[in-house]
Amino acid sequence: MSSDAHPGPARAIRHDEAARRFEWTEEGHACVLDYTLDGAVASFTHTGVPAAVGGRGIAADLVRCGLETARARGWKVRPLCSYVAAYMRRHPEYQDLAA
Repeated sequence: MSSDAHPGPARAIRHDEAARRFEWTEEGHACVLDYTLDGAVASFTHTGVPAAVGGRGIAADLVRCGLETARARGWKVRPLCSYVAAYMRRHPEYQDLAA
């Protein structure tokens, strides 16, 4: 597991490169952004935040961290997850990453 931590507004999100996942634990609940990597194209496949900790901006922080990691590593992003696709539409600063 990578020890890379990416700061969100109040979170240090972990990037587990071996599992292809960005993760955060909130009150004992695992919150994740999963991806696959094919060359320099990251397909963001699933954002999961349990309802018990929903509405706190965790999914947005996970996606922002994933997109910033993609930018830093020169990856393009294929937003297969509907949440990631909507996030990218709402944040034009990430349009250049679209695969």
